[in-house]
Parts: sequence; C-alpha cells; structure tokens
Amino acid sequence: MGLNVWLLLSAAVVIAAIASVRIAHRTGLPSLLIYLGLGLLLGESGVGGVQFENAQLAQQLGLVALAVILAEGGLTTNWSHVRDAVPSALVLATAGVAVSILVMGAAVHGLMGFDWRTALLLGAVLASTDAAAVFSVLRRLPLPPRIAGILEAESGFNDAPTVIVVMVLSQVSTVTPSVPSTLLETVLELIVGAVVGAAVGPAGAYALRRVALPASGLYPIAVLALALVAYSGAALLHGSGFLAVYVATLILGNARLPHRAATRGFAEGAAWLAQIGLFVMLGMLASPAELPGAIIPGLVAGVALVLLARPASVAVSAFLSRILRLGALSWRDQVFLSWAGLRGAVPIVLATIPWGGGVEGAKGLFNDVFVIVIVFTLLQGPTLPYLARVLGVSAEGEARDLDVEAAPLEELKADLLQVRIPPGSRMQGVEIFELRLPADTMVTLVVREGRSFVPSQTTQLMADDQLLVVTTAAQRETVERRLRAVSRRGKLAGWYGERGG
Repeated sequence: MGLNVWLLLSAAVVIAAIASVRIAHRTGLPSLLIYLGLGLLLGESGVGGVQFENAQLAQQLGLVALAVILAEGGLTTNWSHVRDAVPSALVLATAGVAVSILVMGAAVHGLMGFDWRTALLLGAVLASTDAAAVFSVLRRLPLPPRIAGILEAESGFNDAPTVIVVMVLSQVSTVTPSVPSTLLETVLELIVGAVVGAAVGPAGAYALRRVALPASGLYPIAVLALALVAYSGAALLHGSGFLAVYVATLILGNARLPHRAATRGFAEGAAWLAQIGLFVMLGMLASPAELPGAIIPGLVAGVALVLLARPASVAVSAFLSRILRLGALSWRDQVFLSWAGLRGAVPIVLATIPWGGGVEGAKGLFNDVFVIVIVFTLLQGPTLPYLARVLGVSAEGEARDLDVEAAPLEELKADLLQVRIPPGSRMQGVEIFELRLPADTMVTLVVREGRSFVPSQTTQLMADDQLLVVTTAAQRETVERRLRAVSRRGKLAGWYGERGG
C-alpha cells in the first residue's frame, strides 16, 4: 500500500506540474517557480508534511538531473544557429564566470561581512545561468540570432566551470584554496571533459548509423545512454562531466542519426521529467520557517549579483571578444545579456554541495540562494520582453525562424521537412513556384485549417499553413536557408541580399 500511495502522489505531482506549464507560458514566468512551490507544499511545513533534509542525496540526484537537462539542451541545439555565437559564449562562460565570482565575492565580503571563502563560494554558486530558466523565457522572444545564440550556448557551457569551482571551495579545509591552483584544476577538468565529449559524440553517431536495432524506440534510449557515458566517463577521469555531456549531445544532435526527430522528442520528455523532479525535490529540501531570515541577505546578494557581478562579467567578456575579434556587442546587447542571466535550479543544486560537505554556514547559504532564485526570477523573467522592446533588440511583429523538423528517409537518401508558416512571415501570399526551391525538391502537401491538399505551382501560402517538403539529403540545408530567406524578406529575398542564415 505504501508503494501505491507514493506512485499515486508522484503521478499527481507530475500531472499538476505539466498543467502548470500552460500557466507559466501565459504569465511569462519560468515553470521552475511553480515546481518549487509544489515542493514547498509537499515539504515539512506544507500539506504533505514530508521530512527531507538529506543534502548529500539531493546533491547527487540534482547533478544527475542537470546532466539529463544539459543532454536535452545539446540534442535540441541547432549548431548552424549558434555556431557564430559559440566563441563569445565560451568567453562569457569562462572569463565571465571568473569575473562574476570575484566581483560577487568582493561585494558580499564588503557589504555583508562574509569571510572570503564563504563570499567566493556564494559567488561561484550564483555564477552559472540556468539553461531551463533561460530557454523557457527566451524561446518566446524574437531575438537577433547572435544574442539568442550567446545566451543558449552560455547556459550550456557555464555549468562546467562553476561546478568545479564550487567543488574546490567546498572541500573541508582550514586553508582557502589559492586562485592559481583553483584555476589550474578548472582548466584541466574542462580539457578532460571536452576531450571525452568530443570522443563519445562522433563514436556514438558512427555506431548508431551502422547498427540496425530491432525497434525504433531503442535509438532514443541509446542516445541518452551515450550522454550518461560521457558524463560518468569524464567524472571518473577527473574531468568535467557537464561539459562532456553537453559536447557529446551537441555532436549527436547535429549528426544524421536514425529517428532523430523521435530521439529529440524523447530527450525533451526526459528533460521535463528531470526538471519537475529536481525542482520539487529542492522545494521539499528547503525549510520555509528558515527562509524569512534569509530575505535581507538574499536581497542584498541578489542586487549585487544583478547590478554588479553579471554586468561586470558581460562587459569584460564583450571587451575580450572585441580584442580577440570574435565580434562586437553594443551597449544595448550588453544590457540585455546582463538582465537575461536568469538563475534557476543550477545555483540551488550547487548550494547543496557545501551543505552536504559539512561546510560551516552552508545551510544559511542554501537559504540565501533559494530566496535569490525565487525573487529575482519573479523580477527578471516577466520583464525581459519589455526590456527587449525598450532596448531595440526585439521588435513587435518580427517574424520568427520557421519551425523545421526532419525525418530522414534512409533508403532514399532524402529528408521530409515539416514547415510551419508563423504569423508575420513574408511567405504569406507567395506562390509555390515563387519559392524557387532546388529542382530535386517538392512541396508535396499543404495542411490549412485542419484540411490537407496537394498544392499546385500557383497555390498561394497563408499564415499557419504547414508544408511537407521532400528534398534530397544533400539539398536539405539549401532548402532550409531558402525557406527562411523568403520568410524574412519575401519572394525577392535574393535581391535584398537575404540568404536565410
């Protein structure tokens, strides 16, 4: 009976969490806040009354859940969209993280009187942006490709260095680790993680393309297993498991894998389940009776993070990117990047590391971080669309990139593309022949208002139409670029220099 009760409770929590996604989407809030609220309701002071104080177990489960979430991020990231932004994102995820830790540590040491070890530890815990929180808000905004790419890639890369620094600072010792030794250890672990990810990704893609599995459902499971191989393999070699899993899945997600659409769908479902379980668990771990005492320290630290540490990290990273000729960022871009550095599950999970390691005052640190995440997610998340309009990095009615999904037709060496025409697209009113697709490409079906039909060359396209396009594998990228170009500038896109990049 006990098992049945727990199964019923768990299923009810998952269903409630799934239903809350709709509420979060309408309000612009990351769904993590609702999940944390569910955890608080189930916890020691809520209606559930569940006693959960095991910080070490929460840390272990949290790190595994973050690995699954990062795997989904890598599998669903389109390399062609973020490729140009990766160098700047890497600078922000390394040098920017270091600047954020130092500025935050100095601010907390001076304003709140924390000792240097605790101050730097708090800075390290809060240095990483959260992929789930960033994606849930930013994917609704029509941002310039470079800005969106920087935020997306940064949230995937910056978990690795912050985890390493938090681990080093959480080691029980009377001596604070020196900056050079911490920096050297961080660099070595990142190199090992990158090498492991770069080895597992291509090897896994090669094997999956040549192994004929008896059921299509085995391919998504195999890909997720490869992600965990990269994570655990790098950890066993004293490398960064997070960087390994992100690099490996980024390679796998952009390789021509069998049943790639099903694999990405499975990864998204696994990541949602990991997010729900992670946030509910962290909510249960928190003690509501202790949170009021963390409000003032949390607000002071949060203001220092948002107004000092994050802007300083973005400014220094922008300066380094310009010096290294990786591309310049305007002051408007820098302001938006500073405000868009959302925190979520990652800082709360990282705060369990010193708590589980027995670091003095770590429970208070966890409470401070919990308050910071809730308050500043409520403040930053809903205001991002407004700030984007004010700064001019977004425009009302701007057409978004087309949603393109592909199912490889292995025997024919062809791809079947599913294209949805979004509102605001210049593709409205364009006739099929005016798309000027390659000769070995054809629009085979149009679905309009629930009715499907085979189009002629003179069929005019409308908003919310869904097209099925068959093309050869070799022409797929050309077709996608042409469709995006027409969506942005219309049938004369080529005359305007638009190439759909």
